[in-house]
Amino acid sequence: MEAEKINHRKLGQELELFTSMEEAPGMPFFLPNGMVMRNELESYWRRKHQRAGYQEIKTPIMMKQELWEQSGHWNHYHENMYFSNVDEQNYAIKPMNCPGAILVFNSKRRSYRELPLRYAELGLVHRHELSGSLNGLLRVRSFTQDDAHLFVMADQIEAEIDKILVLIDEFYSHFGFDYKVELSTRPEEYMGSQEMWERAEGALESVLKNKGVNYQINPGDGAFYGPKIDFHILDSLGRSWQCGTVQLDFQMPQKFNCAYVGEDNKLHLPIMIHRAIFGSVERFMAILIEHFAGDFPLWLSPVQAKIIPISDSHAEYADYVKSQLEEAGIRAEADFRTEKMGLKIREAAKQKVPYMLVIGDKEMEQQSLSLRKRKEGNIGVMSIEEVIERFINETNGGR
Repeated sequence: MEAEKINHRKLGQELELFTSMEEAPGMPFFLPNGMVMRNELESYWRRKHQRAGYQEIKTPIMMKQELWEQSGHWNHYHENMYFSNVDEQNYAIKPMNCPGAILVFNSKRRSYRELPLRYAELGLVHRHELSGSLNGLLRVRSFTQDDAHLFVMADQIEAEIDKILVLIDEFYSHFGFDYKVELSTRPEEYMGSQEMWERAEGALESVLKNKGVNYQINPGDGAFYGPKIDFHILDSLGRSWQCGTVQLDFQMPQKFNCAYVGEDNKLHLPIMIHRAIFGSVERFMAILIEHFAGDFPLWLSPVQAKIIPISDSHAEYADYVKSQLEEAGIRAEADFRTEKMGLKIREAAKQKVPYMLVIGDKEMEQQSLSLRKRKEGNIGVMSIEEVIERFINETNGGR
């Protein structure tokens, strides 16, 4: 019953975050409120990655069939892909971002001094899911992976994965999630030699052990090109969701003849680390909607403040307050309807707006605001400057 009350599809409709339409099954439409939340998540993601030494790239959504044959996706993932034909040339819409990142790496001659090279991409991918399995934002056909592809030397593997584990912990802790860790090993269908797989699995296990991470083995659930560490976050109801992943790949660089010039002036094969933290922006949003039951922290709230003038005579001042808040970067709306104040407050609370700013004669005379917090009720009268300072401090603390 509790899970039904916080169902992200129900809240997504009530809070006007996203919708689904028959014209594009499994491909969500984001509404203005949902785009505010999505943009905040992506901005947070960008800030964290820039500080962690990643360079952002963007690769095409559609690339030639030969590329996907070379990567192995054609043989191992064909039934989940979408295709097109342009100028008598077969193309595939990308189900994964990794081949594009490899093409970027191969676009120029590389030196060992450039490694580790960390590419990050918010890449839109398409995968054919059965119509019966589609579920709001949790299971879709079109989604944005928060991917990163790192090109490293053999002696850099453990240090880089260690840094990734720290970054993932920072992300999940920021949102208040506990998480579990699994090591997924060689599946039945795989590329490369058994010896290469054992080497990759050993490297991942070594990092987990050295960091003292509690983990479980998930036999046979690795990607077809390499083993992986999977992260399952636990939401406010204790439910587990698989989101982040770290995959070690000796195969793809070999398939695409990736190379860097070593200190010995000879060509060497880099090793590739695939990595995601949200997993998919859409799915992570669904989890957040249910985790917070739509009651988002201030920095994520689509509308941060609802301005409530008690009567029409306060409308002009309310409009001025709105302009001052918006100029300070605060997302504010004013309720100018000729309804009773109590109804306006109840409706703002139902829309899960964090703050309500009530304006009456006293507030207008003093150029102040009566501040109410949705969960705490009346906080007191403050100047516009004090309200703005409070919002900025709380928002920056959350980001």
